[in-house]
Amino acid sequence: MTEENLNPIVYSKNAIEFVTVANEYCNFLETANTQNTLSFLNRAQKILPLLYLKTSVLPDVESFEEMGLEKFVSEVDYNFLQQKVMNLLGEYDDFQEVFDADMQFSDAPLSSSISECLTDIYQDLKDFLMSYRTGDELVMQEALWVCIDNFKNYWGQRLVNSLRAVHALIYGDVDLEDQVNIAVENDPREEEEGAGNKPEWLNQLFKNQGD
Repeated sequence: MTEENLNPIVYSKNAIEFVTVANEYCNFLETANTQNTLSFLNRAQKILPLLYLKTSVLPDVESFEEMGLEKFVSEVDYNFLQQKVMNLLGEYDDFQEVFDADMQFSDAPLSSSISECLTDIYQDLKDFLMSYRTGDELVMQEALWVCIDNFKNYWGQRLVNSLRAVHALIYGDVDLEDQVNIAVENDPREEEEGAGNKPEWLNQLFKNQGD
């Protein structure tokens, strides 16, 4: 199969750039315990807007409604990852919610947590990436559609909400240097794929499609 035969949607420039950033985001969260609080927030401040941008410029995708996609992130995986981020942020994890539809029915302020928002985003992106790396173009296209739909209706709002909280922490009067940090050895996954580079499995997909 030549490059001319590649699916013009799943192998489009915008889709590949989104896959690259989504992969970087998942690595960022998976290696949260290798970072201190301030460095974690600084990285979040940069990757969240980039992720929002790369998702917002994705091409229109057709859904194959009869196709059910496999879920890869289990409840145990989710809880384990959220706990890592929550431990890292400590008392700064919670923030006041301002874009919750239930606010109109509540007399008290509603709160959310950065760790929950970031892990919700991770769950969708990780499921997407695991489907994408199968190399099955129908599965890849459906995974892309599901991810875009969830971005529009769910995690896009959680992304901007958590970015607001991250911004307030970085530029507020909180002394993040005093936050207790956990020193750990480097996670080998952090060195496996460089930030800003296409993941190796994606390069391999291109190679296979060109055979």
